[in-house]
Amino acid sequence: MLELIKAGGWVMLPIILLAVLALAIILERFWSLRRKEVLPPGLGEEVREWARGRVLDPKHIDVLRKNSPLGELLAAGLDVRHRPRELIKERIEDVGRHVAHRMERFMNTLGTIAAVTPLLGLLGTVFGMIEMFLDILTAGVGDANRLAGGIGQALISTAAGLCVAIPAVMFHRYLRGRVTGYVVDMEKQATALLDALDEGASPPPAKAPRAKRSDA
Repeated sequence: MLELIKAGGWVMLPIILLAVLALAIILERFWSLRRKEVLPPGLGEEVREWARGRVLDPKHIDVLRKNSPLGELLAAGLDVRHRPRELIKERIEDVGRHVAHRMERFMNTLGTIAAVTPLLGLLGTVFGMIEMFLDILTAGVGDANRLAGGIGQALISTAAGLCVAIPAVMFHRYLRGRVTGYVVDMEKQATALLDALDEGASPPPAKAPRAKRSDA
């Protein structure tokens, strides 16, 4: 393995560094984007019960905001619960954009690694081919086996770049899909909270007056 790395030339160093960085990002995102951390089970229903029962302590809302991304989104709606539905919805959408942006942290970096590493590998191959052809100009064609070996060594960097880029692309798309799914679920929970706030704000229906009995 060490011989292959040496044969790939200087571009193998940045390719290896990018591979380590990509692995670190993938592991961190898998840990941070666990479903129970983003969408704690039962949290939406609990908050809706608060809204229906008007049990809304500011301290509880602050704890909810720090609980999870979903909690932060629902807390934003509870902060302005006394305003019209459209204004509450706008506040939730504003906070939702920030929450989604944080969940996509490092995604652009991972996508950049997926795009750059094949180019680095190709660059290493081009430099290797140039060096080989310069040797041919100097010493002639010589041994055909040696020429084939030089071409093989020049292609090592391209193979290394592809070995890093292919998994990076796969995980980049998978993690983006996971974030998109979380955002859809959070929108559903926010809509349900808006409905619960409307239920809690609407007065109970008035009872119809009983008809007076007429004495015969």
